[in-house]
Amino acid sequence: MSPIIYESMSIQESSGFEKFGFNRQLTDAILATGWDVPTPVQVLTIPIAKSGTDVLGIAQTGTGKTAAYLLPLIHKLGYPQGSQTRAVILAPTKELAKQISLHFEALNTNIGLRYVLLVGGVGMQAQLAPLISGNDLVIATPGRFLEIYATNEWKTKEIKTLVIDEADRMMDMGFMPQIRKILEKIPSKRQNLLFSATFPEKVEKLAAEFLEFPERIEVTPHSTTAVTIDQYCFRTPNFQTKLNVLLEQFRNMKEDDAALVFVKTKKHATDIGKFLDRKLDFPVAFLHANKGTNTRNHALEQLHRGEIRVLVTTDVAARGLDISRVSLVINFDLPIQYEEYVHRIGRTGRASRLGTAISFVSPPDELHLERIENLIRMKIPVKAIAESLVAAETGYEEQQEMLRKIDDQRKKADPTFKGAFHDKKQKNAAPGVKGRKPAEKKPTAKSVQTGPKTRGKKFSTTGKGITDRRPTKRRG
Repeated sequence: MSPIIYESMSIQESSGFEKFGFNRQLTDAILATGWDVPTPVQVLTIPIAKSGTDVLGIAQTGTGKTAAYLLPLIHKLGYPQGSQTRAVILAPTKELAKQISLHFEALNTNIGLRYVLLVGGVGMQAQLAPLISGNDLVIATPGRFLEIYATNEWKTKEIKTLVIDEADRMMDMGFMPQIRKILEKIPSKRQNLLFSATFPEKVEKLAAEFLEFPERIEVTPHSTTAVTIDQYCFRTPNFQTKLNVLLEQFRNMKEDDAALVFVKTKKHATDIGKFLDRKLDFPVAFLHANKGTNTRNHALEQLHRGEIRVLVTTDVAARGLDISRVSLVINFDLPIQYEEYVHRIGRTGRASRLGTAISFVSPPDELHLERIENLIRMKIPVKAIAESLVAAETGYEEQQEMLRKIDDQRKKADPTFKGAFHDKKQKNAAPGVKGRKPAEKKPTAKSVQTGPKTRGKKFSTTGKGITDRRPTKRRG
C-alpha cells in the first residue's frame, strides 16, 4: 500500500483534538498537557488506529508518535475492567519504556486505567503482583516480557492490541527472536501498530511478518531529520581538541538549557562525564548500560528537573528521551550505526522547538560523516575551530590508532590494499632489499628432525640423546 505523505500546508493549524471524538476525561487530559494542535503523525494515525486497522508508522523522533498511538489506545481501553491484560506496548530499552509510561500517566489522570511497567533491574515479584491482581495495559521490554510470562502466573489471552515502538532499534539490538516468541504467546486476532523512525530491510521484514493489510503512514521520508534542528560539525584533529571545543560549547549555553553528549563507549561516558564535572560550574552526570536502573532513572529525573544541565551518555539515551530543556546535542563520537544519528539529534528540536546538533569529526570519521549525509540526504555544514582551541600535538598512540582505523576502512573498500603501515615499511627498506625473501633459518637442535629410522623423534635438549615423543601404543 502506498504511504500517506504529509505536506506541511495540507493540515490547518486551527484543527484541534476535539475532532477525534475522544471522551471528556481524555480530552481534558490532553488540554491539561498543553497540547492545542495535533502533529501531522497524530492527525493521520489516530483515525486509522481508532478504526481497528493495523498501522505501520514511519516518522522522525520528536514528531509526537508516542501520543499518536497512546491516545487511540486509551480511548479503546475506555475504563478499568476485567483482571487480564488487554493491551501491550513493547519498547527496546527500559528508558524508552519508562518515558512511555510517563506519557501514559499524564493522559490517564482522570481515567484510572491500570498499567504495569515490566523492565529489567526490578524484582519480578514486585511486577507480578499488579499483573495478577488485575491490569489493563502492560508497557514492557521484550526480555522482561518473556521472563514474566515464563512464570506461568500472567495470562495473556485477552490481549487485543499490540504496539511495537522504535522497531528499527529493536532490530538493531537483535530482538527479532524475542518478538517472534512474544507473537506466539498472545492471541493472533488483535490490532497491531508498529512505529519506526527509519525503515531498513529488517523492519520491513518484521512488518511483513505480523501486520495484516496495514495502513502505512510516512509523515516524512524515513531517516530524515527535523527542520527545527540546526546541524553542523567541527573537524577535530585529535582528542584534546574535542575536549577544548566541548568545553567552549557549554560556556556559551543559556542557563535554562540542557545538553546531551553522546559517546561511543561506557569508558568515554565515565571519563568525559567526570572531566566536565570538574571543569564546569554546574553539575554534570553520565549514563551508560552498566549503570543500575535506579541510577539511570535518577539521572534522567535530575535532567528533567533541571538539577543537572549536561548528561554524557552512550546510545542508551538516544531514543525515547523527551525533555524540552534539551536545546543542544553533541556527538562527541559519531555513531557507527548511522541511523542512530537521526535518533540522537532527535532529542532536541522536539515539538516545533528549536535545537542545535553538533558533531565532532576526527580523520577516521570522514567516511562515517559521508555515509550519514547520504542517509539523511543533506550535507552537514562544517564550522571552523578557533585557533586557540586546536591542540597542535597528537599523541603517538592516538595517531597510530587513527591510522589503523583508516587502514581498516580502506581494506574493507579494497581487499588488495595492504595498508599504510605496509607501504611505510616498503618505503623505508634499503635499496635492493625491497621484495627480497627473508633468509632461511638454520636448523637448531630443538627443531632438527631425524631421518626415516627416527621419524617422530627429536634431539633432546638435555644432552641425553634422542627422546621418543611418539605416544605409547595401548596394549590389549
